[in-house]
Amino acid sequence: MNKITAAVTAVGGYVPDYVLSNEILETMVETNDEWITSRTGIKERRILKDKDKGTSFLAIKAAEDLLKKNNTDPKDIDMVIMATATPDMPVAATGVYVATQIGAVNAFSYDLVAACSSFLYGMSTAARYIESGRYKKVLLIGADKMSSIIDYEDRTTCIIFGDGAGAMLFEPNEEGYGLQDEILRSDGIGRQSLKIDAGGSILPASAETVANKKHYVFQDGKTVFKFAVSNMADVSEKIMNRNNLTGEDVDWLVPHQANKRIIDATSKRMNLPSEKVMMNIHKYGNTTSGTLPLCIYDYEKQLKKGDNLVFASFGGGFTWGAIYLKWAYDAK
Repeated sequence: MNKITAAVTAVGGYVPDYVLSNEILETMVETNDEWITSRTGIKERRILKDKDKGTSFLAIKAAEDLLKKNNTDPKDIDMVIMATATPDMPVAATGVYVATQIGAVNAFSYDLVAACSSFLYGMSTAARYIESGRYKKVLLIGADKMSSIIDYEDRTTCIIFGDGAGAMLFEPNEEGYGLQDEILRSDGIGRQSLKIDAGGSILPASAETVANKKHYVFQDGKTVFKFAVSNMADVSEKIMNRNNLTGEDVDWLVPHQANKRIIDATSKRMNLPSEKVMMNIHKYGNTTSGTLPLCIYDYEKQLKKGDNLVFASFGGGFTWGAIYLKWAYDAK
């Protein structure tokens, strides 16, 4: 019997209609298009303006897109993993609600939280369930409504983040396609560099925490940038070396879309030309858990069966890693 690997068999995505451009941001905070573009590579980001809709709305839309494109019956899905840093609410898992809403009534579900590395970690988790032989269809969704935790008077963070979602379906494969290898890392040294101070068990919500804007994202940009550049590039290079891959062997780098300079540094270490690097940060900004699947969503038609893909990410905590995956199908 051939070894079972976890292959991606379908992709879906969704971004809100409203476009928050650099020009609009210029009217909100002291910044300008040239400054934002040169330092981040971001031109615009999508924002979910409806205050009554949360991350689950984005996730449901991405999942429904996948199911429709792949003609998959949601009742056949065994489990749903929800990768997110912005759940709808505490305690009640967002993934559970999403699974019910899309009709995945036979699936169990839970949320996976690892900041911007949530989807990457989710890929590893989905693969383990498939490789066990007990599960045949695992739906992994990465979604974040980052606008819900951003202070639009803070120019250090409001220029970076956007809202969006992507989804991937993992199924067993005996031809050697799918997830091949992974290097996942974390280091609690980053706890103070990228965080939200209030709303957790250390500093519960109060009138004072709200007044002092303690429920918004805080980022020490220089520290995060320094760690992200070195660590994302390191694991990407290591996974290539461990699998005897050269820059010519890798067909695509699928990098977390946090900063174009970080992506460029990673591709340089891998000896990859720009045409092998998936990039949509200029359109969406950093959608956190949504960046990796949205890259695949945008580039799906360019992928060929057997392509070697390296996924790489870096997030708060700190969390980071790289995954080597062989693509399993030619897009229709």
